[in-house]
Amino acid sequence: MTTCNSMGKWIGPEPELVTEPKAMADLLGQLDQPVYLLSQDGKLAATTQGSATLGNDADGLPLVGFVPATAMSQIGDASFCEDHQLKFAYMTGAMANGIASEAMVIAAANAGMMGSYGAAGQSLQAVEAAIDTIQNAVGDKPYCFNLIHSPNEPQHEINIVELYIKRGVTCVEASAYLGMALPAVRYRTHGIHTDSDGKIVTPNRIIAKASRTEVATHWFSPPPQKMLDELVSQGHLTIEQAQLARQIPMTQDLTAEADSGGHTDNRPAIALWPTIIDLKNQLQAKYDS
Repeated sequence: MTTCNSMGKWIGPEPELVTEPKAMADLLGQLDQPVYLLSQDGKLAATTQGSATLGNDADGLPLVGFVPATAMSQIGDASFCEDHQLKFAYMTGAMANGIASEAMVIAAANAGMMGSYGAAGQSLQAVEAAIDTIQNAVGDKPYCFNLIHSPNEPQHEINIVELYIKRGVTCVEASAYLGMALPAVRYRTHGIHTDSDGKIVTPNRIIAKASRTEVATHWFSPPPQKMLDELVSQGHLTIEQAQLARQIPMTQDLTAEADSGGHTDNRPAIALWPTIIDLKNQLQAKYDS
């Protein structure tokens, strides 16, 4: 028997009540419906039907909990949606070897979300074929491709970046970086300029992944001066563009990569997330001053 304190009363069709835990969980998954948690004959029950009032003056079953309807567009940070032209602040990750497939990225784009193609472990030809498929399917809707650090295949990493630039892939999910690398800086700073109001515009955006503050620091900071100088000497940046690049962070957004059951640092999300947020605030204050 379960004893609960009543916060009000519920009136509605009692045959619609569910008492099994799985059925209750299914109701909670219906985000567009309110969920009433009730006490019926000393047991917990739930429903999306009926209506409730606060206080115990009315007739009906005791109301012990209430979850209001929540639109998916209300979940997450609205600025993420604004920055990436999304309907929902939701992103699918770039599972390697095309597990995060063209179909997944297309489905996410069509649903108003950001999907990231799993380019890691794929040949240059396979990645270009995926670009063709996704660009033809989604048009101007947002999408993302993985850029994985490849210290054992440095030329492949360079070639992937050049492919993304050539094909107009303007958002990448950067992963497996332990520090900053020239190809990532090349991608981030390509096409940097100022608009008519003098605001710095960066056509290419990076959504970085980091599980440690040491790595996140590189992403929250401007590109290393040595790498900017090298890109100028290679003809990829003008001196003016390099000066602009010193005023931007390397990443547009950052994923705090907690333990996912795979090859991670086994960081608990509840500890990693506030640590990364605090680091972001510190570095933002440093470079804004």
